[in-house]
Amino acid sequence: MTTGLFITLLLLLSFLAPFTRKYLRGAAGWIYAIFPLAGLIYYLTLLPAINDGRIILESYRWIDIYGINFSFYIDGFSILFSLIVLGIGTFILIYAGKYMQTYPMQGRFMAYLILFMASMQGVVVSGNLITLFVFWELTSISSYMLIGYYHEKPEARMAALQALLITGFGGLALLGGFILLGIPYGTYELSAIFANPDVIKQSPLYLPALILILIGAFTKSAQFPFHFWLPGAMAAPSPVSAFLHSATMVKAGVFLLARLSPVMGGTELWHVLLTVFGGFTMVAGAWLSITQTDLKRILAYTTVSALGTLVLLIGTGTQYAMNAAIIFLLVHALYKGTLFLMAGNIEKMSGTRDINKLGGLYKSMPFAAIIMTLALVSMAGIPPMLGFIGKELIYESAVFAPTAKYLILIAAFFTNTVLVFLSLRLSLDVFWGHRPAYTKQPYEPYFALLVGPFLLVLGSLLLGLFPKMLAEPLTGSAITAISPGHDAVGLKLWHGLNMALLLSILTLIAGVLAYRFKVVFIGYSGGINVRYFAREFAKGFTSAMDAFLLYTKTQTKRIQHGYHRYYLMTVFTVASVLVWVMIWRTDPIVLELNFSEMPLNLVAVLVLIVAAALSAVVSHSRVIALIAMGVIGFGITIIFIAYSGVDLAITMVMVEVLMVILAVAVLYHLPGYQKYSETGARMRDGLVAALVGSFMMVLVLHAGTSQMGVPISDFFKETSYTEAFGRNIVNVILVDYRALDTLGEITVIAIAALGIFSMIKLTKKVKS
Repeated sequence: MTTGLFITLLLLLSFLAPFTRKYLRGAAGWIYAIFPLAGLIYYLTLLPAINDGRIILESYRWIDIYGINFSFYIDGFSILFSLIVLGIGTFILIYAGKYMQTYPMQGRFMAYLILFMASMQGVVVSGNLITLFVFWELTSISSYMLIGYYHEKPEARMAALQALLITGFGGLALLGGFILLGIPYGTYELSAIFANPDVIKQSPLYLPALILILIGAFTKSAQFPFHFWLPGAMAAPSPVSAFLHSATMVKAGVFLLARLSPVMGGTELWHVLLTVFGGFTMVAGAWLSITQTDLKRILAYTTVSALGTLVLLIGTGTQYAMNAAIIFLLVHALYKGTLFLMAGNIEKMSGTRDINKLGGLYKSMPFAAIIMTLALVSMAGIPPMLGFIGKELIYESAVFAPTAKYLILIAAFFTNTVLVFLSLRLSLDVFWGHRPAYTKQPYEPYFALLVGPFLLVLGSLLLGLFPKMLAEPLTGSAITAISPGHDAVGLKLWHGLNMALLLSILTLIAGVLAYRFKVVFIGYSGGINVRYFAREFAKGFTSAMDAFLLYTKTQTKRIQHGYHRYYLMTVFTVASVLVWVMIWRTDPIVLELNFSEMPLNLVAVLVLIVAAALSAVVSHSRVIALIAMGVIGFGITIIFIAYSGVDLAITMVMVEVLMVILAVAVLYHLPGYQKYSETGARMRDGLVAALVGSFMMVLVLHAGTSQMGVPISDFFKETSYTEAFGRNIVNVILVDYRALDTLGEITVIAIAALGIFSMIKLTKKVKS
């Protein structure tokens, strides 16, 4: 199996899911999960070769002229992310198959979920920047459909639209950044870019490319000031929250930053921007989670904080920081995926997600309580979970940070303290706290709802207990892939007595104290929020969108006013002015006019046409104006005949006759002649007409004297009979050389005729 084939199979499964779900029934989730499980096994088999330093490349031709291929680049980093996407995706499909069993549109939901999985998998293995962008946008589209699953709820629709607009804006910026990044290299292939990483840094395009790429990554990974869309996305069902907004999609931006760090990283600007925005997001996410009471929103804000931590570590760029980023990436995926799935279980079994209305669930859900508590232990960074090793490495990276080490230490200490506080709150208050009167009696979740969280938290436990045996083979080559100059740090639970261990102990003490005085801690945090942060970003975004829509509505009324004469006048005037400007700026135009060769009878016809045109303009009688217009048309017909354009002359005669007949029929029903326009308006119309007519005259005369190479008429003369087998060149052009154009014209006429016929028939039925 190849990566291209595997992604194609996932896309095909997504297409078939709505049609097969009703036949598979309760087994649908288990059967669909076979596909990502097979992919997981496939990538595990590649791991030994990857750890030996091999890179696997695949490429499929797409747009050769621009050097764009569907390329895939498999190294240690893409393998690690693939294992996260497919491993958690396997459990999500099993979970969703049971969780969504009583919900409508189950097949469509599973299709969107699998489509997202395929899109995210495409992002992490793409070997071409444009290919990566295609899959990047597919994640935004599929996540929009998943977040808005409860489409009958206004909050779900708003959350989905908000996520789509923000990530879509970032996607457009990202495309611009990718194009600028590829220009100095002359290719979009990652293998070629990684072979010469310093080319872009020496290019003047580095700064705009970096800014655009960071906008794309920051919007997708919910970095400040784009952080607010992720908590709003909690309106989605729990399987969506667990998959998209904890383990995979929101990490796409982090993946991109880490993937491009060998190329874009290493500069002062990279370091400053990522550490500042990442550090601020880390602290802001932790702070905003303190006062939340909705279980999923608490987890969402801690996810924002974790994403900020990852961006901060990538921006720091030291050996410890890059090791910490990869380990914490795995740590967070394992414990946060578990926690979101368990949050869905709690809501489903108890009927609420409000932690103030939860308590004493251990008696009803003992196994679920153990699973969630172990995940919270990992989030708090307590041994023997893998989260402890991740937290130690974060503190090590802060201690050895090249700049602003004390600010980073303070931010990391505060964030980890909040995580300890929340871990205690979500475990003790929910499972061992006071048991309220539930609207429905809680009970242990079904096996399909527990197997995923159990295996994820078990993996976190085993990786923490045996880091050298299990964790290092998964993360070692990923670390060297994103930081070629750094080696992987040896992983172990006990690093001895050092500053990181001391900070871990102080973090636990501070977190326990915060929980002990949680009423004061939460009240103080809420008071600061009310006093200084009363305006929420989500509401500000909504207000900005409303103001923008109001502005566009006003401008639309002003521009799209419905008066066609002004539309035409604007188009003609702008076109005329632009053409005259170009004529003025180009070389002088030489107009060769030889009136001596013009027959006297045609001169008389031209004089008649001019006189008829003036008569049509100044006449106060519609009949006279109509007759004058007919004279113009038939005069042009005579000119066509004089220059052997018989086909055009016949067409012109038919058009003129029909126009005169129809116009006379209409005139019979019109009121008497009235002057509806002022003198100024008529002078304006005359000026526009003169402007358009004059530039058209100059262009036609210039075209008649310009030599642009061999005229195309020679080609028609030579090939009309020999290749198209027609003696009438005009007919051959219409039927053969311009066949599609002629077919389009015939189609338009046919549609118009059908429309007229339908209106006539409908009118008769209404009258009858």
